[in-house]
Parts: sequence; C-alpha cells; structure tokens
Amino acid sequence: MVAAFAASIFAPLIGFMVVLPWAGVLAAILLRTRQTDMQLVETGARLGHASLERAQSINALAGAACWTAALLMFPWLADGAEATSMLLIIVALMCASTFVYSTSPLSVLIYIAVLGAGMIASQVLAGEWHAVGGAILFTIANLVATIEIRTTFVKSRLAEAAVAEKEAVVSLLLREFEENEADWLWEVDPARRLHSVSPRFAFALGSPQAEVEGKPLLEMIAGNRWSSGQFPPSLHDLAERLKNRENFSNMLVQVSILGEERWWELSGTPMRDEHGRFTGFRGVGSDVTEQRKSSEKIAYLARYDTLTQLPNRLQLTEALGEALRYAVQWRTRCALLMVDLDRFKAVNDSLGHMTGDKLLAQVSSRLQSLMGENQMVGRLGGDEFAVVIRDAGSPQVVSDLARRVIDRLSEPYQVDHHTLYVGASVGSAEGPRDGGTVEEMMRNADLALYQAKDMGGGEHCRFEPELHASAEERRQLEVSLRTALGRDEMVLHYQPVVDANTEELVSFEALVRWNSAEHGFVSPGKFIPLAEDTRLIVPIGRWVMRKACEEARNWPEHVKVNVNVSPEQLLEPGFHAEVVQALAATGLRPERLEVEVTESIFLRDASVARNALEQVMALGCSVALDDFGTGYSSLGYLRKLKFSTIKVDRSFVQGAAQGSKESLAIINAVVAMAQSLDMTTTAEGVETGEEAALIRNLGCDKIQGFYFGRPMTAEDAAKLFRSVRERRA
Repeated sequence: MVAAFAASIFAPLIGFMVVLPWAGVLAAILLRTRQTDMQLVETGARLGHASLERAQSINALAGAACWTAALLMFPWLADGAEATSMLLIIVALMCASTFVYSTSPLSVLIYIAVLGAGMIASQVLAGEWHAVGGAILFTIANLVATIEIRTTFVKSRLAEAAVAEKEAVVSLLLREFEENEADWLWEVDPARRLHSVSPRFAFALGSPQAEVEGKPLLEMIAGNRWSSGQFPPSLHDLAERLKNRENFSNMLVQVSILGEERWWELSGTPMRDEHGRFTGFRGVGSDVTEQRKSSEKIAYLARYDTLTQLPNRLQLTEALGEALRYAVQWRTRCALLMVDLDRFKAVNDSLGHMTGDKLLAQVSSRLQSLMGENQMVGRLGGDEFAVVIRDAGSPQVVSDLARRVIDRLSEPYQVDHHTLYVGASVGSAEGPRDGGTVEEMMRNADLALYQAKDMGGGEHCRFEPELHASAEERRQLEVSLRTALGRDEMVLHYQPVVDANTEELVSFEALVRWNSAEHGFVSPGKFIPLAEDTRLIVPIGRWVMRKACEEARNWPEHVKVNVNVSPEQLLEPGFHAEVVQALAATGLRPERLEVEVTESIFLRDASVARNALEQVMALGCSVALDDFGTGYSSLGYLRKLKFSTIKVDRSFVQGAAQGSKESLAIINAVVAMAQSLDMTTTAEGVETGEEAALIRNLGCDKIQGFYFGRPMTAEDAAKLFRSVRERRA
C-alpha cells in the first residue's frame, strides 16, 4: 500500500519507466520476505532456524535499500518536488516496522537503521542540518523502541508457552488421574450441558459417551424425577450453585442412575476465557454410595442394638435427656422404666446362648408392640431393657404400662420347639421428681428394679427415697464384709441333726454368722446374698470348710459335720483341692464331712458341678441335697449323682403340720423316692413335738429344727457332748 502510494506520487513526475521497475523490485523483495515469515511458523520447515534468520535479515536489508534508493533518487529526478512526502513515507515505514513488520528483532533493527541512514543522508545532501539532527534522534528512538517492544513480545511469548506447557501437563495428569483413580472429570457449558465427556464419567452416568454428550447434567442425574420436578434437596442445592456460578467442593448429591438411587460427591469451579466471559463449569466427582452405606451402617450400629434392632443405651440416654428437658420446660413429668427378665439365665444355661438370643428377639418384639406415642423402648444390655416415657403427666401411665409389660412378657414363648416361660420385673423413676439428670434417673430406676427383684420378680416397684438408704447400707455392708475375715468377725454356729427314731445326735450343720464391728450382728439373710453377688462367698466358704472340720475333729467319731457350699464356690476349679487341704490340715476323716448343696448348682454349669461333687464323693465324703423341691424342677440329676441325703425344705414340713394335702403328698413322695434310691431324708424346720411325731410317722430318717436345738457356738456343742457322756457315766 505504501509503495503504491509513492508510485502514484512520483510516476507522473519522473515517468512510469523509472517507477515501475523500482516497484517490481520492491514487490519481489516483499514476496520473498512473506515466504520467509511463513516458513518460520510452519511446523515442518525444511531449513534450520539459523538459515531462516539470515534470510530474513537479507530481506530486511534489501527492502530498506530499495526504499532508501527511492528516497535519494525520486526527489532529485523530480527536481526536489514532493521531497517532504517521501520523507513522511520513510518515517511511516520506520514507525510501522517497529510494531508490525517482522517477528525477527535483528531484521527490524537492520531495516530501521538503513532507512534512518538514508533519511539522514538525504538531509545532508539537502543541507538541512537541523533536520539531520532530528533524523538521527528519530532513528535512535525507533531502534530503542524496537528493542523494548521485542523484549516485551518475547517475554509474553515465553509466558504463553509456559502456560501452554502447564495446561498440557495438567491435562496429562488429569487423564492419568481419571484412568487410574475411582474419580472422574466432568464439564458443562454455560447452558449446563455436558461436553468433553470422558469414558469414566459416561460409565458413571450409565450411558455411552455419544448419548450423553450435549445433554443437560441435571436431567441425566435426576433420572425419573426429571419429569415430575420432585428433586431431592441436594439436587436443588447443586442447581442453585450452577445457576449462581459459585464454587462448590465435596458436595454430597443424591442421584438416580438407571433407576437406582446413588450418592455422588461433586466439586466444581466456574471457567472463564481470557476476556473474563463465563464458559461453563469443570470439576471432579466420585461415586460414594458404598462409603455412605458404610457410614450409615456405622451410625446405625452406634445407636441400635444389633440383636434386637431396638435403640441401644446411647440412644436411650439421649431420649431420656430430651424427655427431662421437655418435662422441665412444660412443667410435666417424664418416666424411665427398667425392665429385667426373670429366669432368663436358666434358659441361657440350659438351652444355650443361641436360644437365649432368639428369646430376646421375641421379647423385644413384644415390648415394641406395647409402646405408644412418646414412648421408646431399648435394650441396655444382656436381658435388661428400658422404656423412656416422654410425657408421664397422668399418674396411671407408668403403672399401667409396667403391668402390661409384666403380663405380656410372662406369656409363654415358642423357641426352637421349646415352650419357655420367663417373667419380668420393672423398676420405675419419674423425672424430674426422682432425678434431674440422666444418671440420677437411671440409678434410681435401677434401685427400684433391684427392689422388685428382691420381692421375687414379676413385680413393679416405683422409686422411693428409702431405697437410697438401702443401697447405701448395702454398699457399707460390702465394704465391711471385705475385711470381715481379716478382722476375725466371722464365727460358726452349729445346729443339731438327730435320728428321727432314737433322737440321738448324728451330725451338726455348720452355719456362718457375722458380728460386724461397724454394724453389729448382721443377719445371714443380708450378708449371704451380698457375699454371693460379690463372690466374697468363695473365701468365706473356704474359711467355713476349714473351721468346721477343725471343730468337728473334737467331736465323737460318729458325729458328722454338714457344710453348706455355694454354687460360686463349687464351680471354682480348685474346689476339690480345697476339701483335701481342709481334711489334711485338720485330720478329720472324710466320712465325717457331708457337703450340702442346693438345686441351684445345676442351673449354672451342671457338668462342672457334677464333676466337682463326684471328686468329693471319691474322697469318701457324703453329699446332701438341701432345700429339695423349692428350686430346679428336673429330677434327672438325682439319677446321675449318688446323694447321701435329701433334705426336705421347712416349708413342706410346716405345710404338713397344718394339714396341707399337697405338702403331705410331697413329703411322702420324697421319702419313697429316697428309699428307692438308697438315700436318707432329713426334715428341716421341726419346731414342735407334734411336728416331730408327724415327720417320724411319714418315714423321714433324720430331723433338724429348733425343737431339738437352735444353732449354738462350738463351746456349747462341746458342752452338749460332755453332758451326754456324764449322763451315760
């Protein structure tokens, strides 16, 4: 364009024959320059970069020389006419080349330097010395500007190259990430339509890549809900974030893929081009359905009992805490019922834990069916359950529910072709009257339950403040009982057992008594159950065995000593060795020791109990079955163990004395059975002569009771033998 402009000015002045050859040469130079420039940007250029640089510099030198020739020749041929126009053309070329002429800094510098030299030379020839100075400064300014602009250009290209390299690296890493990880990449355009769908993302969507490309993201993940518009809250949240073009990270979204409900975790960020225009969203996602199911299962296990599917202790305590806050806020009452099964341990021990677990499942189902509004039942552990009543404003709510629980749980159960019977005891506490905290409510309801169990089971007891006193007394008794043996506070008393026909003394039953320094004389009915609960009965029983054998060593050879053995003591692995040590240490013959056990030993571990008793019998000791008929109902153990004596409980003796036909029938049956099994019988609790005569007539072999003697100290027993010897003498 500039060359055509120059030719249009000077052709009329100096003739076309001069201008056209010059224009042809310049056109050839420009064409060659264009070809060299294109080779620089071609990826498959045959020449090296050094050759291209040299060619470009030669082209720049030739072009500048052509313009310099025109600057020096055209005005001279035209007699100086239009010289200013030619200078302006040269200035324009120098300025333009600084910004747009070439991508090679060296060729631009050559081009500007040659044009500047020509402009300076033309002004020297014209004698315009001021213009010469201006031309020099203008040339220098263009050269400096070219260097600065090219430096900036190179820096920007290097920065672009670095960005492009980073993008390539990121793309490579993202591809490797998507290929090797469970996550996938997703991208949507401004209309929220999917594009650049990767194979992994298409697989997550359950469709081929071609089918999902260009589809709306929300439509693809909403599934069948898309047509109804009824979306989960998480999908609404995702739609709002996309609409507002907001970043989001680790958003949990409920999606529907091929009709299956799944959970995705999505992160996304809006994309913008170099002009700041929004171009869509890009992000990563992963299917976390299995992890969510695992989390839900862990949360369920943390709050529910796995056997009964009822709320566990954690959830019950939370519900009770909420009920207490509700009661305080609305000035009403809440309640807690503690439920414990009666005779459940017998089922577990006799039929096994699998049967026990099935029974607990049925118990939980029955309890759940009894719950009404604002009532929650849960399992605390073992065979203990609890019921939280959120609103117990009506006075009969607690007692009615407790009675229904007892009645319902007392009905027979069918488990593995077994008909089982267990009952229930219930203790209750009302809040905030009986406790302002969860701990107080549970402790007080447990005290009430303990009271109900002491009453024989199948009862409901409300918490009363007096129960605290009983619990504190029990705690203090336990503390004192732990030191009773060491402080020599235990003592043995002996009750005579006589022959029913001759009324001669045949044995003494050793009975332990406790005279506490803090509490005075403590009834055996109090401290014996406490000792069994705390397993202190084991060392106490060991001491009783040793002490009774030691005292019996001083009695006549025909008199035996009867020692009661607790189930806890009998089931100890070393019980047989304890008996041997007691006999060896005291020198008592084994035939003079009779071990008394109750039927309850067969409810714990019948095989262990039988083995222990057989070892004792092998030593020569005899074994008596105490309180027969009041406990375990099976008679199979009488066939497996050779008991020496069956002791008839005092309740049957007193019943027979009062004319009870049932008691008379039971005593007759026991006597007949004992005779057929070659065992003797002892009637307990005989207090009058009439009772003694009745028992004698019924066929019992031995009698024990207050009529023949109350429990006495060892000294009194020794005096009894001395008086007998004196009478005989």
